[in-house]
Amino acid sequence: MSGTSMEISRDLYYSSLLFHHTRRLWRWLARIESGIFREDIDKQSITAPIYIAGIARSGSTILLEMLNQHPHLACHRYSDFPNFYTPYWNNWLHQRTLNTGGTPKERSHSDRILITRDSPEAIEEAIWMEFFPHCHSLETTQVLGAEGINKDFESFYREHIAKLLLVRNRKRYLTKGNYNLTRLGYIHKLFPDARFLMPVRHPVNHIASMMKQDRLFCEGLKNNPRSQAYLGWAGHFEFGPDKRFINLGNRKLTEDILERWAAGDMVEGWALHWKSLYEFALNQQKTDTNLSAATLLVRYEDLCNNSEATIEKILQHCLLPKELFEETAVKYSNSLTLPDYYQPSFSKNELGIIQDICGETAAHIGYGCF
Repeated sequence: MSGTSMEISRDLYYSSLLFHHTRRLWRWLARIESGIFREDIDKQSITAPIYIAGIARSGSTILLEMLNQHPHLACHRYSDFPNFYTPYWNNWLHQRTLNTGGTPKERSHSDRILITRDSPEAIEEAIWMEFFPHCHSLETTQVLGAEGINKDFESFYREHIAKLLLVRNRKRYLTKGNYNLTRLGYIHKLFPDARFLMPVRHPVNHIASMMKQDRLFCEGLKNNPRSQAYLGWAGHFEFGPDKRFINLGNRKLTEDILERWAAGDMVEGWALHWKSLYEFALNQQKTDTNLSAATLLVRYEDLCNNSEATIEKILQHCLLPKELFEETAVKYSNSLTLPDYYQPSFSKNELGIIQDICGETAAHIGYGCF
């Protein structure tokens, strides 16, 4: 999907449909792939993987695109879906074809970000869905803490990351996943040296951006069942007709947000969405000092308005050598700007609603004026 069109190609739709219905076969092939490369996989260390986890429209994509240019890091690309099962074979083949990813086009979010099939993307959610079938159920809590255990997932996941690093010849893993915000405790248990980046944005601008995206996706997917199905297979439920709130273990809260969305009370619904998820994340760090030390909150406004210092802080937190990133850091420091293609148009009453709901949580993050 690119530009203002939400329509995906027939080839991508039918290949995704095929993989969706032959998942058992591909999980078997994944084990075959791992067996063939077992010696290399066992030697491949997974050191300090980097997880970008925040709410959609918080600046997570620009963080992913920027860090993906560090020569130590490997992350998923659009071309890794739908065949995320055998990353070594898939990437080996992709590297040896004449497919260069095509001409860059603005992605369907209409947010100035140009993509090709080689662009970094949040593909990992499909893996979580494969091993946690209810991970987007509105009936079940989506919180995964340090007590979580899923041996099949953990084995597949470690091997998957190792194979991606091997075939890309990179040292460390980088990923973006909005839904990982409620899984940080579990991920930190799997990788105690992991580094987490939590992007956040002022609630007024963030809510305006989420509402804009939701309208865009609702309109673009209204008569487009193929693209709607594709987004579901890829694990994108942030916006559109099938948007879902991440169940934090509070059934009433989940129902309240869904009811407001259904009733058209979008400002209040999205404000509760923003407040609840960031409040959950902040409270989790208060009770887990190790997780807190591994997590850096990245304010979108700082990234755009104080780019050089913020990028340096990110590199330090992620234990990335900045001498290998100087050219990229300068490029982004000179080009990052706050969006100028739309402005929030909330009424005084709507701003009051956002402040009433989000104000206390926003103050903990350093946001004052509404």
